[in-house]
Amino acid sequence: MLALKPNCECCNTDLAPDANNAFICTFECTFCCDCAISKFNSVCPNCSGNLVQRPIRPPAALLNNPASTTRVLKSHKACEKK
Repeated sequence: MLALKPNCECCNTDLAPDANNAFICTFECTFCCDCAISKFNSVCPNCSGNLVQRPIRPPAALLNNPASTTRVLKSHKACEKK
């Protein structure tokens, strides 16, 4: 089951479980649409896999299978503030 991480690993933007701007790779590295496309060209900077739109979990399913609340923030050269 997907963890549905709550933020972009690069810019720390909040990504709700129903966010349509969340992108993941096969290892569930999670990025917002802007970072996934503009900064990483839809290629995960961690594993080199493709980044695709993350599916949403319906609200009823979140009751028994809540999204993760653990924030992940990684240091990538493309994420450094200029």
